[in-house]
Amino acid sequence: MASAVLSLQDIYLTFGGTPLLEGAALFVAPGERIALVGRNGSGKSTLLKILAGDVEADSGTRFVQPGVTWRYLQQEPDLSAYETVLDYVQDGLVDGDDQYRAPYLLSELGLDPEASPVGLSGGESRRAALARALAPEPDVLLLDEPTNHLDLPAIEWLQDELKSMKSAMVIISHDRRFLSDLTQSTVWLDRGQTRQNSQGFAHFEQWRDDILAQEELEQHKLDRQIVREEHWVRYGVTARRKRNVRRMSELADLRQKRVDHRGPTGNVKMQATEGQQSGAIVADVKNVSKAFGDLTIVKDFSLRVMRGDRLGIVGPNGAGKSTLIKLITGELAPDDGEVQLGTKLDIAVLDQKRAQLDPETSLKDSLTGGGSDNIVIGDQTKHVVGYMKDFLFSPEQAGTAVGKLSGGERARVLLAKAMAQPSNLLILDEPTNDLDLETLDLLQEMLADYHGTVIVVSHDRDFLDRVATSILVHEGNGHWHEYAGGYSDMVALRGHGVGQRKSEPKPKKEKPKSEAKPAAPKPQKKLSFKHKHALETLPKLMEELEAKVAKLNEDLADADLYAKAPEKFQKLTEELGATQQKLDAAEEEWLEIEMLREEIEG
Repeated sequence: MASAVLSLQDIYLTFGGTPLLEGAALFVAPGERIALVGRNGSGKSTLLKILAGDVEADSGTRFVQPGVTWRYLQQEPDLSAYETVLDYVQDGLVDGDDQYRAPYLLSELGLDPEASPVGLSGGESRRAALARALAPEPDVLLLDEPTNHLDLPAIEWLQDELKSMKSAMVIISHDRRFLSDLTQSTVWLDRGQTRQNSQGFAHFEQWRDDILAQEELEQHKLDRQIVREEHWVRYGVTARRKRNVRRMSELADLRQKRVDHRGPTGNVKMQATEGQQSGAIVADVKNVSKAFGDLTIVKDFSLRVMRGDRLGIVGPNGAGKSTLIKLITGELAPDDGEVQLGTKLDIAVLDQKRAQLDPETSLKDSLTGGGSDNIVIGDQTKHVVGYMKDFLFSPEQAGTAVGKLSGGERARVLLAKAMAQPSNLLILDEPTNDLDLETLDLLQEMLADYHGTVIVVSHDRDFLDRVATSILVHEGNGHWHEYAGGYSDMVALRGHGVGQRKSEPKPKKEKPKSEAKPAAPKPQKKLSFKHKHALETLPKLMEELEAKVAKLNEDLADADLYAKAPEKFQKLTEELGATQQKLDAAEEEWLEIEMLREEIEG
């Protein structure tokens, strides 16, 4: 095993009398990519700050190999001392670093290098901090939630950028796909202690479950051993003759071991309060268009949402995903077209901006609406403290202002409010933000059991794969297209993800005459018979393929098809993918020949 370039050993830290880290360790080898995982509040960010040297532990050893460079991505960066965003990023560079990486990274992350930090949002500041961390290409990168405030194109770009770097990395993230694709080993921080697995995050959940199962077995054996020893104390012949001091001491040790054992952190108890059943058609959107000034959000868009659908909506930031939801649900009127809503709709909304939460209101009043200690869940009345415990809040937090809760805790408050509201249509706008992996698992299970309809906007590819039955993706210029299946199915059918574009042949730039090479081949004088024939036949072929794709999508839109005929669903899905590929190939061939024709005639 390679020697560590940066490491922590036997780290102890206590906050407010409560032990947070108890003998934690972390070893980073050259070029190693580590996923640092654990429940919200387990101390992951604190451990990373100790590794970065920003927080000092109560005890333990921190080692940095001489000459090793590292950069730490802060959750809340401070840019106030800099005139421009570029100044902030370049200030993290040293002699010998590539000065051009700073503007390149800012451009890729959608930031103006000359912008003043004063007007940046929290998300923009985080992206600037990400650029500052990546720019020097250090020996070690310490990344705390690097995908926060990034849309899907930016996440996929970042993933490729990190893959191309030689830096060792320790990554905290709730994005399963991001961790699975990048990491080679996993450190699990659980109940103050760390365990390390030499495999990447893709193998984490099975490894974790095996450990917890073994721990449960050992606790069961311990309980049985205590019962046997107690039986001996009460009824053993030897015990009645004289006291066996050693055996009594061992029993006391066993009891203390049982008392000291800290079980796994509890899970959120999540169940949606379902309202009456809606009509079979939830929303029928016909030829809808919507624009704000010169910006077209939706153009000639049609969609039918059926009861029980799980519709995932994806696209870059600014594409209009939230606007599209408002159009589908009738909250916003279209400029053209028609939206017909189904009958008996009860809509519950989880808003990514958390506008439903008043930062000054207490946790208890936020859940109950104020003036009561009880909350109605379905046909049951429950004390608010009991409901708080279901979402991992302690009774002591009842009077805490919502604004003082952590991001993960505020996310759980929103979930608690949304789950308590009777509904048959759930609108989830970025529900995965700030949720730990275990809570995400439970949210997915809850959605699987939910009998209503779900519309979800998310940048989390794994979450969409697990939840969605179809994906609505932004194609540009106000156009949206629906694909059957989850995000991975959409990528397979479309040929690329949200962050990528099909490679189209580009016109060659004309070189100045002075640079022209005499030996360069001359342009073709005329189109070949094959090219002329293709120009005549391809448009009709593309029209037929487009019609076939539309028909297959219509067939797959049947909400009951998978349940009634899974083999037919699979066959239609495969046929759709093959047809879409033929259509893409025909379009590219036609484009190439058309450009060649223009070059010859021009």
